[in-house]
Order: sequence, then C-alpha cells, then structure tokens
Amino acid sequence: MPSEGPIAIIGAGLVGTLNSIFFAKNGYTVDLFEGRQDLRKLRHASGRSINLALSYRGRQALRRVGIEDAVMDYGIPMYARMLHDRKGNTFRIPYGKPTECIYSVDRRRLNTVLIAEADEYTNVTLHFEHRLETCDFETGELSFTGPTGVVKKNADLIIGNDGAFSAVRREMIKKGRFNYSQEFLDHSYMELTISPNIDDNFAMDPNCLHIWPRDNFMMIALPNKDCSFTVTLFMPQKLFDDINTEQNLIEFFESYFPDALALMGERDLKEIFFNSKPQFLVTVKCEPYHYGKGVIMGDAAHAMVPFYGQGMNAGYEDCLVFHDLLKECKEDFDLTLQKFSEFRVPDAHAISHLAMLNYIEMRHYVKTWSFLMRKKVDSFLFWMLPNTWIPLYTMVSFTRMRYSECVARREWQDKVIERCRLVGGATLVLAASYLVASNAAWLSSSSRAVTAQLKGILKM
Repeated sequence: MPSEGPIAIIGAGLVGTLNSIFFAKNGYTVDLFEGRQDLRKLRHASGRSINLALSYRGRQALRRVGIEDAVMDYGIPMYARMLHDRKGNTFRIPYGKPTECIYSVDRRRLNTVLIAEADEYTNVTLHFEHRLETCDFETGELSFTGPTGVVKKNADLIIGNDGAFSAVRREMIKKGRFNYSQEFLDHSYMELTISPNIDDNFAMDPNCLHIWPRDNFMMIALPNKDCSFTVTLFMPQKLFDDINTEQNLIEFFESYFPDALALMGERDLKEIFFNSKPQFLVTVKCEPYHYGKGVIMGDAAHAMVPFYGQGMNAGYEDCLVFHDLLKECKEDFDLTLQKFSEFRVPDAHAISHLAMLNYIEMRHYVKTWSFLMRKKVDSFLFWMLPNTWIPLYTMVSFTRMRYSECVARREWQDKVIERCRLVGGATLVLAASYLVASNAAWLSSSSRAVTAQLKGILKM
C-alpha cells in the first residue's frame, strides 16, 4: 500500500512532473516543488526554447501514464540525418528502418503539458517559487525559501529531479561515501534560428535532423511546428570568442555554413548572435543515487551532453525503472532505492560515455568513408539477423535494451568486424554473419554472458 506520508519531488521540469504523475496514478500523495514561477503563467520563459529529441524510451514512459498521444501531437518525426557540406550539397542518412524515427519536441510545450497533467490529480500539490535550502534524509524534513519566507515540509521520500546543479544532490554530497564528478567541455553552444520561407513553409526538409559537420565543430537544426528550425552551433569557446565583429561572423558563416546563412539572413544572424551568450556543456556522474530517504534521477543523477539525444529519454526511463522496481519490491522504499542505484548507475555511465563519443561522430565521422561503410555493414547484417546484429543507434534509440548492454554488444560487434578485416576484408563479414547466426541463442543471455561466450569465436 502507498505510504501515508507525502512524496516530495524537487523540480517541476521534464522529469519531476512526469515522476509526480507516476506516483499520483499509483495512489501516493505528492508535493511537487519548483524554484521558478509556474511556466504556464509566463509569457516568455527565461532562455531560448530548446528542442528535444524524443525517442522510444521516452515514449514508453509517457505511454505508461497515458499521455503519449497528447505529447506526440506536438512532435515532428525525423527519419534521418541530413548532412550539409561546405558547398551546400546534402546527403541523407536514415536512422534505421523506413518507419523508425525520433521526434522533435519543443521543451517548453512538453513541460507545460506535463505540469497541466500533474495539476489534474487531486493528490498532487504544486508549490512554485519554492527553492530548496536543506533536506534531512534521515527524518524527511525539508526547508524551502518560498514567496512568504521559510517553509518547512516533511516527506516519506525525497526525490531530486532538480537538474544538473541539483540541490538534493548537493545535500547528499555532504553525507560522505558519495562519488561525484563534474566535467565542463571546452566547447560551448549557441542557439540560432531559421525562419519559415516566404511561403510560410519549412525552408528545409522538416523530417530530418540537419547537421553541418565541420570536424572540430558543427551545427544542427531541428524543426518546429511553426515551420521554423531551431539551430544550434557547437564549437570551441575560443572560436566563439574570436568572432567579435559582424564582419568576422559573416565571413565565418560564408566559409563554413553558406547554405544556412542564406536561409537565416545576415541581419537576423547578426542580431541573434551578438545578443546571445554561448552556453556551457557539462557532464555529471555520481553514485550511489540514494541516501536515506532520498534519491536523485534525471540530470540530477546523470547530466550528459546532448549529442545522443538521450538526456530526457534517460530521465524518463529512470521513472519507468524506479516504478517497476517499486512494484517488484512491494513498495518498500529502502529496498527500491538500493536496487535503483545498483541497476541504473552502470546504464547512466554508459549512455553518458556514448553521448560524448557521438559528438565526435556527428561533427566528423558522419562524413567519412569508414562511417558510411560501417553503416552499410550494420544495416546488411541487421537485415540478415534482426534479432542478433542490431546497430548501436537502433539499440539506443529504438529499444529499451539497457544502455550498458548496448555498449557491450557494440564492443563485441567491433571485435567481429575487426577480426574479419584483418583476415580478409569485407567478404568475410558474410562469414561472420553465418558464425553469429550459428550462435544466436547465446545472445538472449545478459550482456556480460554474451561477451564472455563470444570470446571463443574471436579466437577461431
């Protein structure tokens, strides 16, 4: 049975609001706290609207609480990457099968839908403009600074869904035996815009994620429902610092992004660029994810760079994993928190690692011959052995396979490909297909068992 005391969720962002809905549907009383104002009442939210890539894991979490359709109404499907070279030529690389896609979703709209949904539950109380100051993981006591002063609350469970600079995690760190690392990249990002064309339609294919890979930096663009594109420029902070005049800016775009410059327009580009500030990119890793009556999820537990589009999806999957474990543990909070940390930490570390690697892939490898050949090999083997040889992107974005298992399987695939390359080239990939098929049953076991059992194959 649900506990009699309330669940305190800190953070009414994308993960906190969804988590409150999960708890409310299961009969718990929830206090949802947010340091900012109610997003629904703001005409303009602080910061620019950042697009999100919603994929299978996130959709499964939304489906579980019955709001997938409400969210998908605002999503735009993207079936492929569209690469733009320096001459303006484009090349389309599908994500997977013709029907497989990820969705571009507006962050603010999604958050607003989730807040409204949470507010529909009589057992959820929303507390905006309440900034967490302290929390006691032994007693469940919390202290906030609210609109009228200090506010004290008590909870049976304290959940930190309060982002990369989590106040709940800050309190956990003070307790000791808590491993924590924070790494800032020397690359930053800035958001720009491509407006609708003169016909008020999309200026580019809206069903692709557009990428301008330039080796050490890149630019991407995701479609919006109003037929505009949100464009994000990622590059070393020094390059941002070096662009200090309008002439520098235009020359830089004429050299590296001439087709995008034509779509943006020089005037709009200058206005946005020089009225914006590059934002930092940060990775957070920590463990365990719990202490006493407290637990952290989403960016509070595993903030990652955005290059695999899994930040939000991983946070939503946190909710699925936690509530499945809560049911499995017969609503024993202590046992659930322990199992959640044990289960989720290796997966979060795995996807964080993949996200970093994908930045290099997106800005450089996507335009190389070796990348395109590997895509073809993976697609061919996936077609022949759909239950055995699954491309990494498919595993991550179109299944709920554990992230750590995705990494283990990819490492095994790399070893098979390398062995074939060393002993005879591409024709032996077909032999490897037969070899893998002969041992396909092995792949139904855990990733650790898979890796161990296939070592013998690699020695043949």
